[in-house]
Amino acid sequence: MKVKVWLDDFRPAPTGWIRTYWPEEVIELLKTGDVEEISLDHDLGDHFGRPLGVDKERTGYDVLVWLERAVATEGFNPPVINVHTANPVAEVRMLATVRSIEKFARKNR
Repeated sequence: MKVKVWLDDFRPAPTGWIRTYWPEEVIELLKTGDVEEISLDHDLGDHFGRPLGVDKERTGYDVLVWLERAVATEGFNPPVINVHTANPVAEVRMLATVRSIEKFARKNR
């Protein structure tokens, strides 16, 4: 069954989307091959507590870094990627990475 994954620590997920709070959750779902679309926030607050063993701030960009590497080196087929961050500087960097992922994906076809 294909799923849509929403990464955000504050905004609720749209109806029909799985809500996640941490990049690691999204990456684990991506590894299943069942994710058809993701939407990523950048700034993820610590008010829910960091996952065990994570000692640095995590962001939606971390998902894109993982995806870019997986697509470029392992031929991973990425889902549709959306960015919904309110951080304009991060949005520019995230969208540049999305374009890179799409470029690698086209080469893999």
